[in-house]
Amino acid sequence: MSRTYRQEQAEATRLRIADAARRLFAEQGYGATSIDAIAKEAGVATRTVYSAFGAKREILSLICDQWLRDANAIELAQQVLALDDPRERVRGAANWLTTLYVAGFDVVLIFEAATDESAETKALLRSKLAGRNQVMDKIIASLKDQLRIPLRRAQAVYRALAAPGVYQELVDESGWKPAEFEQFVTDSLERQLL
Repeated sequence: MSRTYRQEQAEATRLRIADAARRLFAEQGYGATSIDAIAKEAGVATRTVYSAFGAKREILSLICDQWLRDANAIELAQQVLALDDPRERVRGAANWLTTLYVAGFDVVLIFEAATDESAETKALLRSKLAGRNQVMDKIIASLKDQLRIPLRRAQAVYRALAAPGVYQELVDESGWKPAEFEQFVTDSLERQLL
């Protein structure tokens, strides 16, 4: 079904608002950023933001969806799962994680900062995090016949390496390149799991 010009304009406005919000959330924090500030940054009226999203957490949801789409997260996970060789699959798991972080580590930090918000925002964040964890757990479960430790423990190892603080310490704070982080995750997973 083709969209009308008006629908395309409305979608473009939603994306402009989300981009403005993403910048402000990263600079000022999720809680400190008002809808008025988002509207001003996006160059729209405050009522337009409310009309397009209803609540600030819905903007956060779209930001997350855009980030995952930009990172090609679903397709990349499918490619990793399709790899036959277990070591290649482990390398793919490290690449999947690194690709997500390179595409939008600011979104990860925004999510972490927003966890102190309302119950509805916490529920949204839990559901988004659950989706990421399901993909990660599925990748590790696909290796179950090659694992040298129990599956649950192997999944916990991958999630621990994926903790935002690990990437932040190594890449943001210590100056590692993303490729070095990816190699670290690969080496760690191979050593611990296979």
